[in-house]
Amino acid sequence: MKSYLNLIPISARVHKRQNRMTRLCIIFAVFMVTAVFSMAEMGTRMELDRLSDKHQGFSLQDILSSTMGQSLFLAAAVLFVLILIAGVLMISGSISSSVAQRTRFFGMMRCIGMSRQQIIRFVRLEALNWCKTAVPAGLILGILVSWMMCAVLRFLVGEEFSAIPLFGISAIGIVSGILMGVVTVLLAAGAPARRASRVSPAAAASGNDGYSVPVHSPAKHIFRIDTSLGIHHALSARKNLFLITGSFALSILLFLSFSVLVEFVGCLMPQSAADSDLDIASADGSNSISCQLPETISGMNGVKRAYGRRSSFDLAAALNDNTSGSDTVDLISFGDFDLECLEKDGILTRGSDLSLVYGDSSFVLATWDPYSDWEIGDTIRLGEETLEIAGLLKYDPFSSDGLTNGQITLIASDETFTRLTGVTDYSLVLVQTAGDVTDEDVEAVRRAADSEAGCACNFNDRREQRTSGTYTAFVACVYGFLAIITLVTVLNIVNSISMSVSARIRQYGAMRAVGMDGRQVTRMIAAEAFTYAFWGCAVGCGLGLPLHRLLYGFLITGYFPYAVWSLPVGSLAVILLTVIFAAALASYAPAKRIRGISVTETINEL
Repeated sequence: MKSYLNLIPISARVHKRQNRMTRLCIIFAVFMVTAVFSMAEMGTRMELDRLSDKHQGFSLQDILSSTMGQSLFLAAAVLFVLILIAGVLMISGSISSSVAQRTRFFGMMRCIGMSRQQIIRFVRLEALNWCKTAVPAGLILGILVSWMMCAVLRFLVGEEFSAIPLFGISAIGIVSGILMGVVTVLLAAGAPARRASRVSPAAAASGNDGYSVPVHSPAKHIFRIDTSLGIHHALSARKNLFLITGSFALSILLFLSFSVLVEFVGCLMPQSAADSDLDIASADGSNSISCQLPETISGMNGVKRAYGRRSSFDLAAALNDNTSGSDTVDLISFGDFDLECLEKDGILTRGSDLSLVYGDSSFVLATWDPYSDWEIGDTIRLGEETLEIAGLLKYDPFSSDGLTNGQITLIASDETFTRLTGVTDYSLVLVQTAGDVTDEDVEAVRRAADSEAGCACNFNDRREQRTSGTYTAFVACVYGFLAIITLVTVLNIVNSISMSVSARIRQYGAMRAVGMDGRQVTRMIAAEAFTYAFWGCAVGCGLGLPLHRLLYGFLITGYFPYAVWSLPVGSLAVILLTVIFAAALASYAPAKRIRGISVTETINEL
């Protein structure tokens, strides 16, 4: 052997199984960055081509200086930094565990004359050796996924994505992926390399690196001895605790942060089950469209559903028996389908009871915003009728900014509206078209509206204004990214616990030799795993929730003042259950392996 560096490929082959998870972390980091930057560049190319057709001489510099171009690459840059931090924490933890398992190896290297600088160089080059296969694999995976996403956007979503390039190769994505892999590995290998260099020659004989810090925890007075030992193992290795906890916390933080984007796009492009493709409105806004028109249109080709709304504005009313009677309200009728959609869309505030509104009743819904002073249970007197507010909408869907501006808009059932006003015709008819609707079908609906509406109507074809495709594509990308974060979190937890147990295999073997049974071993390893999970969840939620609220205020409340931040219970439940599941999964395999070690084998090892 000409050089100690020739040990690197030999070590890679010997520890191929142990290093599999580290390489997987590198692949995921490179893949995510490559995919993100490739999609950003494909989106920029699409926008550049679109604007070049409209404006002669339009260049890439123009789009980079535009709001869209800056937003795309700013988002990609933020993702790059977050993925870099997550990758460093995950890979550093994996390398640290690998170093801890090879304490005797580094001690022997010191015994035969290897200097500390050579040990540091060895660990760093060993880490870079993983990049030879992990980085190309991550690049290929990132390019393939970006191609697949472009194809989905072009052929399934369509609309404004119909011109997105297919099979494009992004130089920015490839360079970013390579930088991610190399920089992440170099940063992650720094601390473990220094730790390996501090292993004394005496450790070659003992197998103990001497870096465990005793922790006298009061847990031993609360839990069983095996559980206390597991907690002690997690807390005693301070650096390992920091890396694993930090990795868990960052995963939770990323998950909570990206969940804000889903709510943001929901506010930017609100989706409703009651969204119409064709609108037929009376020219003067009166209730003069024949009540038979929706039924006529519903039976036509290309029509999925037709329904109408009635409206009456500035009705004199008294809120909560206000004797002055100076209040005015707007009253709008919703059919059963419209009312069901309010619940499907999650527009109703907590405590609303939609069931009271159906049919001929004395209950209504009211629009609301954070500045409104009316509540569920308040009463409104209209003439001789007293109505009770059975539910509130989270915002006013009939205003341009979602705010009520102090004006109460009541939503009543068709039957209640007709009883209160005596009006049976509609002011607005909405039509939802089928997926195979043609322009001829739409023209037939237009002719039916002109001939049977009974008044002058404005016909509005809103099919080109659909945003459901863009919304679905964006949400799918965000959830896909969150799924990858969740997967990496699970894999990292499993790998970290497994390698931590492997590093203490002699200790666990000694415990088996002195009489610890398999059930106690399982409890001890589970206690260690759930200690990491507990601190990871505590730190992740402690940092993630304030960041979630900050991002919500910056992205949503700043532009949509009707929106109110609330605790993201759903997102918290998903990520916390994932961490708990991963901790349970991580403790199973190592516990099974330890239980399989025979006492005789353990004594021979000792």
